[in-house]
Amino acid sequence: MHEPRDPKQESARSPEAVSTGEEALRQSKALLDGTFGHKGGDTLVKEMASRFSACVRASDVVARLGGDEFVVLVQEAGDVEQVNTVARKILSAAVKPMLTAGQECRVTASLGICMFPQDAQDEQALMKNADTAMYQAKAQGKNNVQFYSEDFDAQSLERMDLESSLRQALPRGELLLQYQAKQNLKTGAISGVEALLRWQHPELGTVLPLRFLALAEETGLIVPIGKWVLKTACEQNDGWQRQGLSRVVVAVNISARQFTDELPGQVAEALHASGMDPHLLERELTEGTVMGNVARVVRLLGALKQIGVRIGIDDFGTGYASLAQIARIPIDTLKVDRSVIRQIDGNTRGDSIAQAIIAMGKALNLTVVAGGVETPEQRAYLSEQSCDEVQGYHFSKPVLKDALADLLRQHAPLPAR
Repeated sequence: MHEPRDPKQESARSPEAVSTGEEALRQSKALLDGTFGHKGGDTLVKEMASRFSACVRASDVVARLGGDEFVVLVQEAGDVEQVNTVARKILSAAVKPMLTAGQECRVTASLGICMFPQDAQDEQALMKNADTAMYQAKAQGKNNVQFYSEDFDAQSLERMDLESSLRQALPRGELLLQYQAKQNLKTGAISGVEALLRWQHPELGTVLPLRFLALAEETGLIVPIGKWVLKTACEQNDGWQRQGLSRVVVAVNISARQFTDELPGQVAEALHASGMDPHLLERELTEGTVMGNVARVVRLLGALKQIGVRIGIDDFGTGYASLAQIARIPIDTLKVDRSVIRQIDGNTRGDSIAQAIIAMGKALNLTVVAGGVETPEQRAYLSEQSCDEVQGYHFSKPVLKDALADLLRQHAPLPAR
């Protein structure tokens, strides 16, 4: 939930900027509906509007322009502290759990604040600067508030330039996939690969995913990009098999914005177009994604399982998913996050955390993969704990498709006796 752009400001922009703003509103509404259902999304918006209104005075204004975007006008504010108090009330009100479609859910808010007259002297500048501050709040990890500063302008322009370039990256062919292998600890063979998105910018060079993936998610560009990644990864895996290489499972991540009712149909379409065996595709979602509406997560993942696709939980150990939640979800693979693996250094506490996660995965009859394995000592410890697979620089860094084909030839499964 965040501050909206001023419609007057949008009308002064180019037609492309106007359509971009309208598309952002449509995408945010679609995300709400995809997450909570159409009725649930409307219920959530109405509840948030009611909560926000309760945080301000009768003379103040709370308005929603579309999607999950709200604007709050605090009139005749005495000082910055008064406005900050209102903002904190709104954050606290937003995060309180609510029931929608029979399920408890939580949302967070990102607030940007612009003060009159010190930060802006007219309505258009107020909205523009509040919008800039709101993006800074999101960049800080969401669920926080940022006051506008002139220092934000340079960062805002940089973000706008990056967003404009990202919108052209896919049609211009600047995106590519690298593949990082997963090694079976018992056989030494490559048992799977993970498809990793890369952006080769014509001027900036290689743009790291940490710099653009959050932007793609926020703007909704992750949806068309995600479709391209899935299509390309399936076609490539089928291509390796046509070369006579080993059958391996290719893992493709699912972002929060992609996790909608359209997901099973998109997966089925990509599999049909590529001709790849559904059992050779694994869709990975983060631990945080499964912590929402569990019934909805079970329904969507169940639809993927019916197609024949494997399901994996990525980055496990960084969130707060409970054993009960994991047990309810139809998953096949549990990937231990690199932050957990990094603690394996002979330290009793660090080793015990990894050991406990592996034991839990084995108890649930899941394939346990350790991510971010970088040393022989880490690999040896994981093998002792009966971890199934490892992934990381110790075995192979992410490589392009031809280099991965060479790895598959070098680490093919031994023939059966």
